[in-house]
Amino acid sequence: MKIVIPGGTGQVGGILARALYAERDDVDVVVLTRRPKRRTGRVRELGWDGKTLDDWADEIDGADVVINLAGRTVNCRYTDENLKQMMDSRVDSTRVVGEAIARAKQPPPVWLQMSTATIYAHRLDAANDEATGIIGGEEPDVPDYWEYSVRIAKAWEAELEKADAAQTRKVALRTAMVMSPDRESVFDVLLGLCKVGLGGPIDGGEQYISWIHEHDFVTACRLLIERDDLSGAFNLSSPGPLPQRDFMAIMRRVAGTALGLPATKWMVEIGAFFLRTDTELLLKSRRVIPGRLIEEGMDFAFVDWSSAATELEARWPRG
Repeated sequence: MKIVIPGGTGQVGGILARALYAERDDVDVVVLTRRPKRRTGRVRELGWDGKTLDDWADEIDGADVVINLAGRTVNCRYTDENLKQMMDSRVDSTRVVGEAIARAKQPPPVWLQMSTATIYAHRLDAANDEATGIIGGEEPDVPDYWEYSVRIAKAWEAELEKADAAQTRKVALRTAMVMSPDRESVFDVLLGLCKVGLGGPIDGGEQYISWIHEHDFVTACRLLIERDDLSGAFNLSSPGPLPQRDFMAIMRRVAGTALGLPATKWMVEIGAFFLRTDTELLLKSRRVIPGRLIEEGMDFAFVDWSSAATELEARWPRG
C-alpha cells in the first residue's frame, strides 16, 4: 500500500505513520514537505512548496491513499499576516493536491483531507454533529476575528469539494484536538501546565473541549480509507466532550497535582501574548460529537477523558 501524506512531518503525520507501520509490512509512505530529510526506506520525504505542481505529483499517480495534512499551524498569534498564511497554506495545498489527482492516469481511490472542528459555532447549549451542527461565523458576543477561523475552515472544505477528482472518494476530516503523549503535543503542553499549578479553569471553564485519542484518530482514518461507501465531512472527535474546568480537573489528577490556579479572560490574554498563541484556542467552546462515525459503527477505545488521559500519562516521556 502506498500512502502520500502532504504536510506529514507534524504530530498527526507521525501518529499515522507509526500506526501504519505497526499494522502491516507493505506500507510505503511518501511525505511531502518544504524541508525534506529522509529520502529512502519506508518513509520518503519529497520537497514541495504546497502550491505548485512539480515532480512530487508523480507520486500521487498510482497511490492507494492521499492524506493531506498541510497547513500553517494555528498555534500562533492571530495577526493579519498569520491569518493570511493559515488561509493560503490550507487552500493552496488542497487546490494543488486536487490538480495532481486530476492529472493522474491512475488516481488514488480515496483522498482524506484535514479540516477542523473549529468550523462549528461557539456554543454551550448542545453538541454539534454533522447533521444538525451549527456552522460558525455569525455567533453574537464573540470576537470578530473568530469568524475568520471559520472562514478558513469553509474555504478549506470548499476547495476539496470543487476539486476535479471524479474517480477519487473525498473525505473532510473535521478534527478535534488529537491527544498523544508526544513531546510538544497538546497533551504534553497541558500536562506541563498542570505540573506547575496552572491547570485551572479559564474564564469560568464552561467552554467545551472536544478531543480524540490518537488510537481512535487512527481507527477513524482506517475506517474512512477502507469503507468505499463513505464520503463527505466527518467529525473526528470523542463522543465525550466536556467543559474545560472538568477537563483540566482530570488533567490535574493524572498529573498528580491538586493545585490549579484559575485564570480570568484578561490573564489569558496576557499569557497567550507571551506564549505567542491566541486566546481563541482556549476560550471558544468546541462542543463536537462524531455523529457519522457512531452511525457507521466505529468502536471507540476511549470515550471518556479520564481513561484517555490516564493511558496517555502512562506513556508520557518523563525526564
